[in-house]
Amino acid sequence: MRILLVEDQLQQAQYTEKALREGGHAVDVAHDGKHGLFLASTEPYEVIILDRMLPQVDGLTVLRTLRASGTHTPVLLLTALADVDDRVEGLRTGADDYLGKPFSTAELLARIDALGRRRQPASAEQSHQLQVEDLYLDRLSRTVRRGTRKLDLQPREYQLLEFLMRHAGHVVTRTMLLEGVWNYHFDPGTNVIDVHISKLRGKIDADGLPTLLHTVRGAGYRLGQPEQ
Repeated sequence: MRILLVEDQLQQAQYTEKALREGGHAVDVAHDGKHGLFLASTEPYEVIILDRMLPQVDGLTVLRTLRASGTHTPVLLLTALADVDDRVEGLRTGADDYLGKPFSTAELLARIDALGRRRQPASAEQSHQLQVEDLYLDRLSRTVRRGTRKLDLQPREYQLLEFLMRHAGHVVTRTMLLEGVWNYHFDPGTNVIDVHISKLRGKIDADGLPTLLHTVRGAGYRLGQPEQ
């Protein structure tokens, strides 16, 4: 899933982001309410993790503004407040769930998965699936298959494939991959992308199947059938 994390405590934000990425999710991070509100209002997310106590714009105001604007993305509210009334206020403001600090990574991931499932309408069984030709990715179970063959992907390979499938048919640049998959906003000067692309291609294009993952010389990569 693509997740927005709004957390002002740098160490907590880094720890939570790492846990989410290791769980196979794509993550954007904002460190204040103003930036978080901007991202939540302009980018498509499947779940928002929102700290209640934020600088510039507090979490409840962010939540209230999102709901008033018609944004229905599930929100998990993080709070260090122990008072039940404070938690009730968060739920009544529009939060879908809350999690008290400190929290365990296992519980965080479980709650995120639950919110992701809750978001899917019962009549839209395929809405959580991505498909490119005979390549399928299920974002709820985080499983991938090519035809009838299930593929065993590492977490980073899964994130890379999901990003490519979201942009299927279009050229994805190295900068887009560094920002969208590795969350780098600079070029690390390594061949990390080439290594992961090579491993991913070896899994999805194995056994003589038609090639789906293409290198576009001088531009980046494209997922889909070759252009005619």
